[in-house]
Amino acid sequence: MQDPISQGVFNYHYHRDNSPILIHSDGFDTDEVLPSYFFRSYKQMPKLEQKALDLAFGRVLDVGACAGCHSYYLQNKGLDVTALEQSQMCCQVMNDRGITNVSNTNLFYLENEKFDTILLLMNGTGIAGTLNNLNLFFKKLRSLLNPNGQILIDSSDLIFLYTEEDGSAVIDIAADKYYGELTFQTEYKNQKSPTFPWLYIDQDLLKEYVKKSQLKVSHIFKGDHFDYLAKITY
Repeated sequence: MQDPISQGVFNYHYHRDNSPILIHSDGFDTDEVLPSYFFRSYKQMPKLEQKALDLAFGRVLDVGACAGCHSYYLQNKGLDVTALEQSQMCCQVMNDRGITNVSNTNLFYLENEKFDTILLLMNGTGIAGTLNNLNLFFKKLRSLLNPNGQILIDSSDLIFLYTEEDGSAVIDIAADKYYGELTFQTEYKNQKSPTFPWLYIDQDLLKEYVKKSQLKVSHIFKGDHFDYLAKITY
């Protein structure tokens, strides 16, 4: 079986089976996501996703495209979009939906390409996995970016999980990892994925790592609950 999210996306697209995908985490209660969510329209998207799509220009790389809702929208606006996705099943779905440029590969295997906009949405920092991978992650993105281009990436500061009623934050300074480093596992129809790391990062720490990669956070758009969209440029 393919990974649970890919299987859910595939079954929804071809059979309209909207059985939920379960998201297990060491930091949250188990959550449910309906596969139809990955096919949402622009009007159904959160404000920060809409903002990212409004800012997109030129040649676009949509990293972790899944069912292609962002790529589909931007392609219909007339932009040149490459939907990058590791799952073969999701790539099949995107091809069937009419997305023109679908690349079935890992971000780190993409070479000799340049883009004006690189999109990493639905907590795009999660792709890095851990803080230890962030330097390499941003250096790779920089290598794919045109001189006047932009990286649009979203995340959340999970400090709210450790905030008391009086507003003070209680963090275990002796903890062996950053509080935004979580472990996830997905499940679909009783089939579970292996566990995998996923990174949420606060804005100040993001800026530090971006600067190390000779880039800068030029703007932060804030969401409703500790979430944000960062625009990163040279």
